[in-house]
Amino acid sequence: MSIQIKLPVVPAAYFGMVLGLAGLAADWRLASRLWSLPAIVGETLAFIAVFVWALVALSYGLKWILARQAATTELNHPVQCCFIGLAGVATMLAAGCLLPYARTLAAALFTLGAVFTLLFAIWRAGGLWQGGREPGSSTPVLYLPAVAGSFVTAAIASALGYPEWGQLAFGAGFFSWLAIESVLLHRLLTEPPMPAALRPTLGIQLAPSVVGAVAYLSVTSGPPDIFAHALLGYGILQALILLRLVFWIRQEPFAPSYWAFTFGATALAAAPLRMIERGEGGAVALIAPVLFIAANVVVLLIAAGTLWLVVRGRLPLSYVAFPAEPTDGARQLP
Repeated sequence: MSIQIKLPVVPAAYFGMVLGLAGLAADWRLASRLWSLPAIVGETLAFIAVFVWALVALSYGLKWILARQAATTELNHPVQCCFIGLAGVATMLAAGCLLPYARTLAAALFTLGAVFTLLFAIWRAGGLWQGGREPGSSTPVLYLPAVAGSFVTAAIASALGYPEWGQLAFGAGFFSWLAIESVLLHRLLTEPPMPAALRPTLGIQLAPSVVGAVAYLSVTSGPPDIFAHALLGYGILQALILLRLVFWIRQEPFAPSYWAFTFGATALAAAPLRMIERGEGGAVALIAPVLFIAANVVVLLIAAGTLWLVVRGRLPLSYVAFPAEPTDGARQLP
């Protein structure tokens, strides 16, 4: 009698957990340097982020090996497909977490993540340029392959000592952001209201300007200029709009999709911290502690909600039997 083991396979969207955890780790690393906060918090968060990245990457890889039909269905979905770009982004952020400890490994992971991100962004953009897309399927997930991928590439490349490459990546992300934002705002303003299940993706709307600000500060030097302030200012505006919409978005019960808010929230805290590190004072120094506390609250609440789903056995997962069962490949857990 053969023994079958049921292995979990995850949606690509679960890579978003890595973005929030790595982003908060970066916030704490900055805060420990600026405000003498305990450095152990940032380092612990960094290793948690790497651990979660390894688990999600392994499970997602198994999905392509043992549940290929589910993986290809996700790849061809008009909304879920863009989350696949997070695989490369999360890998680069894992590299950033490991950089102080293992530069060679970090460089290898960054290269792997950057190449995947670029190739996937090109593939996805090529599909979009061919048209035939329903306007209702346009959500902020469109930012993930080209915009988030390029901005993270810029930041980590600069951290590795290649700011010139980072500047090229920043340009790719910045102009992609402007183009995609116009499409998304047109959809939000003119099409029917977004279904409740998709509303948590609006959390991604916070990310481009503030992740862009972090990327811009990473590839430049000297005191923060007006462009860095403008990016931060637009990010604060997006955060306030999302705060105004929080009850409308919360019509969708809590799910892992709410991790979409975490990367933008942590970048919104990181941008002013980086500015202070470069000699900034005034309004930015005043709001930095507030944004830092807010980022911690957002990530901790969403992490606690996710752990509660795990404890209750309600975390959305599929599983495959190994060796494979003869009748099905992947089934949804009740």
